Amino acid sequence: MPDSGGRTATPGPVPSTATDEAAVDERRFRVYTATVLTVGLLTAAVVSWWLPFEGSAMLWWITPVLALAFLLAEQLGINVDVRSGISWTISFTEIPLVIGFFIAPFEVVLVAHLIAGVGTLLARKVRGRVLYNAGAFLLEITGAFAVAGLVKFAVGGDGMPWVAALAGTLTAPLVSTLLALAAVRVLRRRMRVSTALRLTGRILVVGFVNSSVGLSGYLVIFHVPEAWPLVLAVFLGLTALYWAYSDLLREQRDMEALSDVSLMVARSGQQAAARPASRADDFGRGVDVVEWGAIAERIKDQLAAGRVVLRLRLEPTDAMRAVVSGDPLPAEDTTADDPLVRLPGAHVRHFRLTEANPEVRGALLDRGAQEALVVPLRSANQLLGIIEAHDRLSRWRGFGKSDVQLLGTMASHLATALDNRRLLATLRHDAYHDPLTGLLNRPGFRQVAREPLRERLGSVVLRIELDVFSTVSDALGYAWADRMVIAAGRRIRDTLGSDVPLARLEGASFAALIVERTPEQAHEIADRLRAELSAPYPVDRLTVEANAKVGYASPTPEEESADAVDVDALLQRADVAVRATRGGEEVRGYVPSMGQIFMRRFQMVTQFRQSVEDGQVSVHYQPKVTLPNRHVQGVEALVRWVHPEFGKLDPDEFVPAVEAAGLIGVLTEFVLEQSLRRVRKWLDEGLRISAAVNLSVRNLADEEFPRKVVEALDRFEVPPELLTFELTESGVMSDPQKALPILRELHSLGIVLAVDDFGTGYSSLAYLRQLPVDQVKIDKSFVLGMGTDLGDLAVVRSIVELGHSLGLTVVAEGVEDDVARDQLEAMGCDVAQGYLISRPLAEDRLEAWLLARTARSPGRHTETVLTLLT
Repeated sequence: MPDSGGRTATPGPVPSTATDEAAVDERRFRVYTATVLTVGLLTAAVVSWWLPFEGSAMLWWITPVLALAFLLAEQLGINVDVRSGISWTISFTEIPLVIGFFIAPFEVVLVAHLIAGVGTLLARKVRGRVLYNAGAFLLEITGAFAVAGLVKFAVGGDGMPWVAALAGTLTAPLVSTLLALAAVRVLRRRMRVSTALRLTGRILVVGFVNSSVGLSGYLVIFHVPEAWPLVLAVFLGLTALYWAYSDLLREQRDMEALSDVSLMVARSGQQAAARPASRADDFGRGVDVVEWGAIAERIKDQLAAGRVVLRLRLEPTDAMRAVVSGDPLPAEDTTADDPLVRLPGAHVRHFRLTEANPEVRGALLDRGAQEALVVPLRSANQLLGIIEAHDRLSRWRGFGKSDVQLLGTMASHLATALDNRRLLATLRHDAYHDPLTGLLNRPGFRQVAREPLRERLGSVVLRIELDVFSTVSDALGYAWADRMVIAAGRRIRDTLGSDVPLARLEGASFAALIVERTPEQAHEIADRLRAELSAPYPVDRLTVEANAKVGYASPTPEEESADAVDVDALLQRADVAVRATRGGEEVRGYVPSMGQIFMRRFQMVTQFRQSVEDGQVSVHYQPKVTLPNRHVQGVEALVRWVHPEFGKLDPDEFVPAVEAAGLIGVLTEFVLEQSLRRVRKWLDEGLRISAAVNLSVRNLADEEFPRKVVEALDRFEVPPELLTFELTESGVMSDPQKALPILRELHSLGIVLAVDDFGTGYSSLAYLRQLPVDQVKIDKSFVLGMGTDLGDLAVVRSIVELGHSLGLTVVAEGVEDDVARDQLEAMGCDVAQGYLISRPLAEDRLEAWLLARTARSPGRHTETVLTLLT
């Protein structure tokens, strides 16, 4: 900031690392600047109206001379104090100001001071605070003349009394100081009251001395013109005295700055060592920009530089990170060929644009700097960083010898601090990372996961295990098993992303933390992860087939509301979920009652065969009708189990357990036989009603399944077109190479194939076009939402149009009201199924429903048609 009236206490720029706070501070300072400028203009207008303008022909040469005197006083300023963005500069602007009271009116002094002050700002390239300083200049001169006018009025008499001129001159530095202290408050900088009072006292003392010298000199020369050499000698002596005083204060301030930087570096290192790691980045070997930004700001303040750049790294192989304090760099970054980065040694170099060689001149121009102090930071022979100080602004003569000495001493402290920080980072990294994979270990995962689990909802801990690690170790040795573990870690990282905390716990067991995920999303991620890890691993000249199991667990609501979440407890729950995986169900989420569920599931699996033989398992049928004629076209066979101990079991509970236990073939065979027996009875009654049976993924992997179906059809003498197999998109697409040949064989027999729950799977249209299917069944979730969700309505319409374009029959399940049925009918949907028509019914109740709710009429051939009554 420019000097004004012999001194200026000014706010420095905000560190570039604190971008958010800097933006807020900048907005606050703009409001403050507008206020200062507005008040300055208003008070200047009032004082100009109050004090009469006394023009004369001499003002034509007095005005430029006075402006030149102010400009010279500004340029001869001596910087004696800089602290955290607050600068105190001794200049001699009180001398032309006190003389101006006697030789020029208010307007002339104001214009001269504005020209000198703003011109100095522009010359020093301090353009960001021009408006603030212009307002400050207005208030300084306005306040000075207002006080002088009041004192003159009180004293009386003609002309300007010397006491009025002295009082007015002292008012200018006081106003400037108060404005600067207010600016410190606006920018939310810390400054003790004692420091502010001491600074104000120094400014007033210097202002009084300068004013007295200027006033005495003017009076002496005015009355004794021949005494001007004596006045000049006094002025030169005063300048020399100030200069010596500034050197003493500069040495003191340099020692304080060196102590501050050393303490900041030491405190930063202690905090880094004592701070518990809470993020994955804390274990890295990078540079904390915020911590080093404060150090760069302190160096910039003491050197009064326009910009200080710290280029730092903790490892010689790492890229340097730039920490900038002050004006932003014009270029994004330097290259390895930058001459200022390739400097040998560890001493300070002083480069000036006018004296540098072409390479250095180009580097300075790239930085937008006229001069620079550059010093490498080295540890032994390793380059750990560089300090660059650009363009000293507080002195017109640029950086000096004392600046070079101070920067060199600071550089040695920073180099030692970087070397210590590098050692600390290495120790922390080794303590929290697995040496084989480079991933986090168990303590590291515990530290990293604690904060996200406490602060972010929807956190899920994944536990992943490969089941062939011990086999590979036994057969090929630990070296090959380790390679497999490393490959698995890379696959997990590629699947989850670089920001997800990932750890190798032991052996081939991994843990990961994902946040802000629903249980469904977590399950999908876990399933995708399992699929990636289950792909074959090339080991030497062999290909090892691996099977991965994934369990996951989330904090309970009580744990999420607590101050801390037990990471080890979540890992243990996820491990229970891993051990709960069975057969084809390699992904499980932990539930509190998992132990009871295991026992219940065990009983269901072991008792299923006996329950089928004892008649506890039965088949219910849900009718399907055609649209719009509402003929009963067929039924869907749905299995039910009434357990003697557990009561009615939900199919979603026991069917997966039966499938995981390898008993899905028994279940499918039972439902198929019951359905074909029912179809045979209808045929004997002259009714052609088809039956739909759901297929499992394991059925589609059984090469003998088509033969078994043919045998069942022949045994009950049922035409194949009256049998429909429903299969899910995910069931087919999980392994299309195995499923498609079996489906084609079934389709060639004349059996109708339908894609169930269409729209909820992940198949592509290309796969759908390849499938030998005859029907698509719209998932009931879309049908149920048609009446309230335009998105669901659009999905249903799209599926109907897509099915018809592929020549498929479209069946809508989940039809529960007349509105949905009418909408489907208007879309051209072929078949409807749902509670509006009928719930799933046992065989005897289904017969009663057919008698009560349908009307029989002759069909086109010999069969009878059942039409649903409205």
